[in-house]
Amino acid sequence: MTVAEEKKCAEGGHTIGVAARLARPNILKLLPYRCARDDYSSGVLLDANENAVGPTSLPTNSIESNDNHLVLERYPCPYQLELKSLYGKYRADQNREVAPGSEDILPENIFCGVGSDEAIDLLMRIFCTPGKDHIMTTPPTYGMYKVCANINDVGIQNVPLTPEFDLQVDEMLNAITETTKLIFICSPGNPTAKAIPLSDVERIASQTTTSQIVVVDEAYVDFVQPHQSATSLLSKYPNVVVLQTLSKAFGLAGIRCGFALGSPDVIQLMNNCKAPYNVNKLTAEVARNAMRNVKTLETNIKILLEQRAKVIQKLGELDFVTRVYPSDANFILFRVKKNAQAVYKTMADRGVVVRFRGNELHCDGCIRATVGTEEENSIFLEKLVSIYNELAK
Repeated sequence: MTVAEEKKCAEGGHTIGVAARLARPNILKLLPYRCARDDYSSGVLLDANENAVGPTSLPTNSIESNDNHLVLERYPCPYQLELKSLYGKYRADQNREVAPGSEDILPENIFCGVGSDEAIDLLMRIFCTPGKDHIMTTPPTYGMYKVCANINDVGIQNVPLTPEFDLQVDEMLNAITETTKLIFICSPGNPTAKAIPLSDVERIASQTTTSQIVVVDEAYVDFVQPHQSATSLLSKYPNVVVLQTLSKAFGLAGIRCGFALGSPDVIQLMNNCKAPYNVNKLTAEVARNAMRNVKTLETNIKILLEQRAKVIQKLGELDFVTRVYPSDANFILFRVKKNAQAVYKTMADRGVVVRFRGNELHCDGCIRATVGTEEENSIFLEKLVSIYNELAK
């Protein structure tokens, strides 16, 4: 298959559907930048002004000092077809374990980018007209939705979660206007750590099919037990886009690789609007290796889930901890009686860094702690007790 054929396959050739109904007119008319690798990727390549002599340096600790198997002097594949195939198969197989009839997730259903944040920004640029349109969020939630909206001059409609961190579905549906273009649902939530039932997502998606894109941010989905993912809704609801990442359960935050999964016409527009070579060869190789090493992923998740249960139990035994929220993620949100911000700051100054979340809705007096290794968790609990008691005197 030529690169041109791969490009056509990646984009799916779709020009109608939910994207055509909802995207900005100028985006639909956009002629995407044509990369040198859109047409040819082998032969005597004198088309992209690369340095054919070779790279100045190679990754540290390469097996051989002259190992340039990635051919770093050449641009990467613009569409990462191999990585998308591996990732789509893994997620589809997961869905089939829960629902045997689940459909395939193909490369044309997947956008690959720089973490989930690139996808968040692209979706706003594609579907929201600056100074006119709005996104809907459900605070407390991930802060980048607000940041990206502000950068793109997009308004924000807030429909808060309940104090128990559940969606207010009726209120969300009633708040939708003709300028509401994207509905962001973070599941599991950050900082809430609570997974949103798929029935809630499906109810919203079913009533917004022709008018809004429902974006389900699943950065922490691999910690949900039993497994549930909105990717199982993609074939039924073309207005659903699911964001996922290799930064959390896969333990690859340093390579900045994330995905958006959705209908081919939406993914095509994302490919049209992205930077030409947004995912570099080093990131892509590590990501492909991860998808071929899911046994390690499963082992690491098991370890973190065991540690999560232990930390939750220990926090629940502390008399100054008034509430430990249930967690479907790799972090725990808990509330202390007093001095939460001072506890956070003092702990950080003494080498144990957590996050103070007390300035967010429904999170007064709350601290968020990532589940670490067994040793890190022990140090965290020891410092928490000693510092809280010191400040309480």
